[in-house]
Amino acid sequence: MVKTTLRVLLSVAALFIAGTVWSLTPAEQKIADRIKPVGQVCVEGEECEGAQAVATAAVSSGPRSAEDVYGSKCFACHDTGAAGAPKVGDAAAWAPRVDQGLETLVSHAINGIGGMPPRGTCSDCSDEEIQATVELMVERSQ
Repeated sequence: MVKTTLRVLLSVAALFIAGTVWSLTPAEQKIADRIKPVGQVCVEGEECEGAQAVATAAVSSGPRSAEDVYGSKCFACHDTGAAGAPKVGDAAAWAPRVDQGLETLVSHAINGIGGMPPRGTCSDCSDEEIQATVELMVERSQ
């Protein structure tokens, strides 16, 4: 009985020591915190911790204004002329494009043309948001 009690105590002590030895140092814990996953994949119909916050964050408050879309996406190329983009305000660069008609310009913005990928840099923009932004750019460039 004494041997059994001694074995149990030694086992408990070994587990305690092993837990202490394998715990993370403060520096290691900081690294682990930095590289931990920022989210998780949830399957519809299954319980998922934090899923409500993600679903709520994804809900849009409505269409963005043309100014917001231009100021957050389009300006990068259309203010600098990157990849051959016509600069907003440059009437000479926009004139041949405007002559093609608004419908063609919107189609090019949605489907891409030349160095501009489909939807430019706004993959989450609706067709209506893109059209409004193209109209704004044309208005500022005539």
